[in-house]
Amino acid sequence: MKKTNLSDYSPSTVPNGAPWTIAVVAAEWNPEVTNAMLKGAVETLLLHGVKEDNIIVHRVPGTYELSYAADTLAELDSIDAVICIGCVIQGETRHFEFICQAVSQGLTNVALANHKPIIFSVLTTDTMQQALDRAGGQHGNKGVEGAITALKMLQFTDQAVF
Repeated sequence: MKKTNLSDYSPSTVPNGAPWTIAVVAAEWNPEVTNAMLKGAVETLLLHGVKEDNIIVHRVPGTYELSYAADTLAELDSIDAVICIGCVIQGETRHFEFICQAVSQGLTNVALANHKPIIFSVLTTDTMQQALDRAGGQHGNKGVEGAITALKMLQFTDQAVF
């Protein structure tokens, strides 16, 4: 299996983020992973023109709490998109399944209810090493990917005809 960096992208395809305010919510659980993803997201937003004052960062205890935080932030007129950063690693119980399902469905519901981009930058891996590989390691940084996705979805929203 070929190992690829999922954060590789063409900067020319990313819109300038200057007009937008983007919230980034990161889970405190698995901080070695979520901190690296948060850093990647913020640096990427800045690189693509989002003003530092227009990047709103919040922390929540765990990945499960991302849905509530995203909904609370998405309800604010001042927030254009929310990037949700978390990491759930498979353990010996079914807890992994319940959390992953709840968060993926919860964030989808938040996006649809608020008509705003809610970005799923949540790692769901079997091992800590797989998570680290996707938080700045050999497979890139899912936080970077989340920032790029937010900017592209905001451009889509601005250009869409409803």
